[in-house]
Amino acid sequence: MEIAATPEQVWKHVVTFSELPEPQEWFFRSGIAYPKRARIEGSGPGAIRYCEFSTGPFVEPIQVWDEPRLLRFRVTENPAPLNEWSPYGQILPKHLHGYFISRQGQFRLTRLSNNHTLLEGTTWYQHGLWPGAYWRWWSDAIIHRVHLQVLSHIRTLAEGDTFNSTGTQARSAPSTALPAQPTK
Repeated sequence: MEIAATPEQVWKHVVTFSELPEPQEWFFRSGIAYPKRARIEGSGPGAIRYCEFSTGPFVEPIQVWDEPRLLRFRVTENPAPLNEWSPYGQILPKHLHGYFISRQGQFRLTRLSNNHTLLEGTTWYQHGLWPGAYWRWWSDAIIHRVHLQVLSHIRTLAEGDTFNSTGTQARSAPSTALPAQPTK
């Protein structure tokens, strides 16, 4: 996604970001986990980032902190991928644990010639659902939508900073989101 701000301005919103608006997509409203905010404890390699979803936090120890170009992390804890609907209150069926696992992720920031930033988000994950091809299609589509939400929110925050610091509104080219690059 292209952002009308420098990589230095975008970086701080990649590392941590404020509350996202509630999603409007039917699948998120039906219980599938969606991002809410991100926070970090520390800085540099070894810092712990918490990407908080509607079902709980992903715990993300930072592996690469190459400010303002690359933030790469592994994922050591995954929340449930969704909240089951049930007339019996909260239930914890087996398929909510260990069948969809995020392994690592990264944000890559590239300075463009117009002093904008190309921001790419990538998630590596695995799932153990059957039939695999069917569930991979859904998983890829949902992760892509999560990326769009997060990258759009980061763009809004960074461009808002640019607007506030210059007194003029930043303009950006139409954005394109890059798909998740999952692994099996």
